[in-house]
Amino acid sequence: MQSTFHGLETARRAINAQQTAIQTTGHNIANANTPGYSRQRVNFSQTEAFPSPGFNKPNIPGQIGTGVKAGEVERVREAFLDVQYRAENNKHGYWDNRHSALEKIEDIMNEPTEDGLAQTMDRFWESLQDLNANPEDSGARSVVRQRGVALAETFNYTYNSLESIQKDYKSEIGVETDRMNSLLNQINDINKQVARIEPHGDLTNDLYDKRDMLVDELSQYVNISVEQVGSGGLSKETADGKYTIKLADESGNDTGVTLVNGRDLEANQFRVSYDEDTGLVDNIYVASAKALENSEDVSDLEGKSGVVSFNSLEDFNSYGKFRASMEAYGYMDGEEEAGLFPEMMQALDQMVHTFISGEGGFNETHSNGWSLYEIENGEHEGFDFFDFASGDDPITEDNIKGAAQRLKVSDDILGDLDKIAAASEVDGEAFSGDGSNALNLANVKDADLDFNGTTTNVQSYYQGVIGDMAVSTNEANRMARNTDQLRESVEDRRQSVSGVSLDEEMSNLIQFQHAYNAAARNLTVMDEMLDRIINGMGVVGR
Repeated sequence: MQSTFHGLETARRAINAQQTAIQTTGHNIANANTPGYSRQRVNFSQTEAFPSPGFNKPNIPGQIGTGVKAGEVERVREAFLDVQYRAENNKHGYWDNRHSALEKIEDIMNEPTEDGLAQTMDRFWESLQDLNANPEDSGARSVVRQRGVALAETFNYTYNSLESIQKDYKSEIGVETDRMNSLLNQINDINKQVARIEPHGDLTNDLYDKRDMLVDELSQYVNISVEQVGSGGLSKETADGKYTIKLADESGNDTGVTLVNGRDLEANQFRVSYDEDTGLVDNIYVASAKALENSEDVSDLEGKSGVVSFNSLEDFNSYGKFRASMEAYGYMDGEEEAGLFPEMMQALDQMVHTFISGEGGFNETHSNGWSLYEIENGEHEGFDFFDFASGDDPITEDNIKGAAQRLKVSDDILGDLDKIAAASEVDGEAFSGDGSNALNLANVKDADLDFNGTTTNVQSYYQGVIGDMAVSTNEANRMARNTDQLRESVEDRRQSVSGVSLDEEMSNLIQFQHAYNAAARNLTVMDEMLDRIINGMGVVGR
């Protein structure tokens, strides 16, 4: 037999369900501007009809509905868009960071400008041509010396500036390593919370959002793949479970390195080691925090169980902001130094050493000439115009590192203008009015020299270095813009699914409000019906 209060119970369930929907809508509206928030919805479902099938069921025309219930409150999110976003975010992180590093190098090289290295060299060549016309003039000699000093100082400044920015990138690598390790720990902590809550049949929507935000940020540093691991117990099918995060290569393939283990609820950490001689990156380790804490010296990590070691950046084929920073700072490629800053400094060293000390270079041409000092004394000594400042390792043909940083005008020239060799020896004699060697010195700029296997003149060599840098910068800029556009496009699609639309929420709010009001009116009708039966009937004859 159907209950007298059946209608009251149906109305009560409707009121409760619509109230839950209104509360969830309010939660969405409140978080409309919260970064990383995914809109939530209540899944309504009908309650079981009355009566249940059976031989002893009441004899009524058919099953009567008993109302509605609010199922789980789940977030609206499309996992495929997350995968796409993280892939594009990873590429953008790499190219944007690489472009930023190349822009910094461009700013230091300062080409083409009036104060750039090319213009400083041109002024030096012009002063030598003036000396050719006035070889005995002390003013012309002074200009040659001062422009030689300016040229050396420009090389010194450029090299030192590159070295200073390079050191900043070493600090940046440390900051990025710490941030990645923090992200891995936070994701693992959320995994632990999810593992405690999901088995009870609840959905941890807010925790899911926080974890996805952390994973999004991690994808900017290194390429990753995410696997979902169920929490067991009474977990719902719609539960996201725990995340296992693995390091992926450039193509998104699994490298076999686990960063966060969702099954064991453990997280690994990154650590970067540097070559003792060059100070450049020589190894990247991935290991548990405990293994790293117990190993003050990175050499202790070699061969240790559970420690993954990448012996070169070529092996660490996971693109992202982290790799771009290491490429900018510099790394050991076998026995060779590689990277944006080291390669630019090597190019300057090669340019300076070949131009100054190479066969047919400036010093050789200058020392072959005769200075006023030598002509006056009648003895040829052969002075060098340029020299290298002393240091731990002298600049030699086998060690040119730091040549641009240590270039200077020789003490002989700085001490006596008459030691500038403007004259040439003709038939065993030289005379003071001859400026032919000054012209030979000016022509060194057009002389073919051997730049470590590349034969060209010093100007073409420098133009090649600047040209390669410009091409690389343009390429990085183009890729950074393209990847940013793709990332934004995916993010727009993701927001169209997961983002909060106030228009939609307001229409939902009105819809749920009317449903609530209707359920309340239904409750009133039932109340009046019962009032008629209970209080209005059976009063005949009073």
